Amino acid sequence: MNLRHRFVLSALAFAAAAPLAQAHESWLIPSSTVLSSAGYITVDAAVSNDLFHFTYRPMRVQDNLFITAPDGSRIEPENMVQGQLRTVFDAKLPVAGTYRVGLFNASLMASWKEGSETKRWRGPRAELERNVPAGAAELVVREGVSRIETFATVGNPSALKPSGQGLEMVPVTHPNDLYDGEAATLAFVIDGKPAAGVEVNVMAGGTRYRDQLEKQKLVTDAQGRITYTWPAPGLYYLNAIVSGATGGEQNIERRLAYTATLEVLPQ
Repeated sequence: MNLRHRFVLSALAFAAAAPLAQAHESWLIPSSTVLSSAGYITVDAAVSNDLFHFTYRPMRVQDNLFITAPDGSRIEPENMVQGQLRTVFDAKLPVAGTYRVGLFNASLMASWKEGSETKRWRGPRAELERNVPAGAAELVVREGVSRIETFATVGNPSALKPSGQGLEMVPVTHPNDLYDGEAATLAFVIDGKPAAGVEVNVMAGGTRYRDQLEKQKLVTDAQGRITYTWPAPGLYYLNAIVSGATGGEQNIERRLAYTATLEVLPQ
């Protein structure tokens, strides 16, 4: 059976009726998402229990941060500082187009039995067969792939292409072209293929100033798409989590997570 049809939706990190303080969310906030000309943005990275407020701890970004230019090249962060409640870094955006700023984590672990001894291995998926014996007894393989990102555009927006690994958003409506009162369509893929039936949660920031989370739950269609009309300008948190088994000879339990911060502009 095809991979994307074997996934089942996992429980989300927090329930709709629960206060946000019971869950910690990781997020990035750029100082600007739209620039008229080349320049700098500053990005905050934090984990908190109030969306977009620094209330818990900084996010560690040194090993898994990427800043991708419109042509696919990498840009090095500048002036990185990790404080008690947030990590801050600058990014120079030198040419027109859309930049992707994010954190990517991928890990794979395997355990199996050799006689009475338990063996363990951790490494990239491409090296699994070389390091784990074929037909290993009591084999358990688990993979986690997570992506946290945001976007900034200089001048005219440019296309965003998926990497083909894990759960990703492929915008139909550009993420730096979102306006309150307008509908936006966003597509999701798993390993580059449309991800149908995935539950996507959308929530406006400023949760510390209201009694209810006001989280919206949407489910992707057969093409992996959702459509949502933004009720007001501001920063929004978008999150999806999928887990399940791949089937086949390498029956891998996977947990895929995607998070994005999007800015909705006033009309």
